[in-house]
Amino acid sequence: MSTLSASQYLKKILLAPVYEAAVETPLQPLNKLSTRLNNHISLKREDLQPVHSFKLRGAYNKLANLSDIQKQHGVIAASAGNHAQGVALSAKKMGLKATIVMPCTTPDIKVDAVRSFGGNVVLHGDSFDAASQHCRELAEQHGYTLIHPFDDPDVIAGQGTIAKELLQQNVHLNKIFVPVGGGGLAAGIAIYIKQLLPNIKVIGVEPEDAASLKVSLDHGGPVTLSKVGLFADGVAVKTIGSETFRLCKLYIDEVITVSSDEICTAIKDIFEETRAIAEPAGALSLAGLKKYCRKNELQDQHLAAILSGANVNFHSLRYVSERCELGERKEGILAVTIPEQPGAFLAFCNQLDGREITEFNYRLNSRKSANIFVGVRTPLGQGGILALTENLSEAGYDVADLSHDEMAKLHVRYMVGGTSIKGLKERLYSFEFPMHPNALIKFLNMLGTHGNVTLFHYRNHGAAYGQVLAGFELSESVEEFNKHLDALGYHYKDETDNQSYRFFLSQQDTD
Repeated sequence: MSTLSASQYLKKILLAPVYEAAVETPLQPLNKLSTRLNNHISLKREDLQPVHSFKLRGAYNKLANLSDIQKQHGVIAASAGNHAQGVALSAKKMGLKATIVMPCTTPDIKVDAVRSFGGNVVLHGDSFDAASQHCRELAEQHGYTLIHPFDDPDVIAGQGTIAKELLQQNVHLNKIFVPVGGGGLAAGIAIYIKQLLPNIKVIGVEPEDAASLKVSLDHGGPVTLSKVGLFADGVAVKTIGSETFRLCKLYIDEVITVSSDEICTAIKDIFEETRAIAEPAGALSLAGLKKYCRKNELQDQHLAAILSGANVNFHSLRYVSERCELGERKEGILAVTIPEQPGAFLAFCNQLDGREITEFNYRLNSRKSANIFVGVRTPLGQGGILALTENLSEAGYDVADLSHDEMAKLHVRYMVGGTSIKGLKERLYSFEFPMHPNALIKFLNMLGTHGNVTLFHYRNHGAAYGQVLAGFELSESVEEFNKHLDALGYHYKDETDNQSYRFFLSQQDTD
């Protein structure tokens, strides 16, 4: 890939013919959030593009710059989401043949959308990596031009047209918050802004569990993450592009990471202000803006976030609804040990000083004490939860804050009371299962005679991967069992020492 200068990129952005397919999107004020955070906050509505994401800009600009021979042969891309739709619609506008390779696990809504834009969909493999490899093979076999989703100068320049619109819509911006996956959007916006108004800060936002840019900056070069979280699947990129990293390193001012709960809260904020439903990656930059405001105590500044997409699977919204209160820090979940005696629950409630209980789970499993799983609403945020746990401890309760315990939030809250039989030697693991009919069979075949399943809980929120919690009574050493799990290829984590497991699912020693 040739390295372009800043002035060459500026020229490419200014001349990009993206409006033959894309539209100029509004910069919408978020009045309620502005009042709440004491800043002037606006949202760049890329969800209003014909494909409901910014990806159309880069895809169209890339296709517009192909040679006549490349156009005749057709184009190909590997994508499970927004890039696929951008390439398909761009090709349709130009009368080109487009093949899109998607994993077999891709939700039907995304496959149908690509087909509706005229794309020839090829379903292959259970993962993006498998689809991507097959895409490269087809490109070589048929002479198709491969359209990269981010690491390409024409794609980067196409995404940079957003920055051109931002400055036309509000030249007084102080900071722009941009979601980062492969880095194409961040690079395009940053290089344009820094050529014209370098005093405006461009801040990249990544999920905590998919921070490829942050890790790469810390190491001085692109780093491949061993694993990325899948909730914000639009930015779940293990390795940032080489050209996008070069540009981000030069022109991005700062990178901030946010949790899944904070993203859920931003989705709620966007819905309450605009009635639009952002996808998790689409709400990422607003989550970062909010966190940055609070962390740095910003006042009266002009801030913009990019709503980068709204191609959300409807069934994933139940997860968002469950988690947004935790993301706002208006709710905490606690594990509390109370005496097993009449009036103990009432005495506990009296210690809450009027705070609302949002969830309460309990089952008798000891004659001396009881472990309760309780959700508590607190308008004071995390400080309120800290104060509450301190008050409960001072009152003699054994209490643990589970508000940041993913296993507790994903699984244990739905399983409280199911303790194991006495004397069971159990190991507990969490897994990410691909959403494929053979995933469970493959798992059970691997298990064979190596262990007995003692617990199994599955949660799916409409993503390409489901969350599984499983317990095993092993017939071999932990080290040997882990070798079989490694060969299986599913991401897993040993959760045996997790505090919520000890509280609610393992056998208690007391009688």
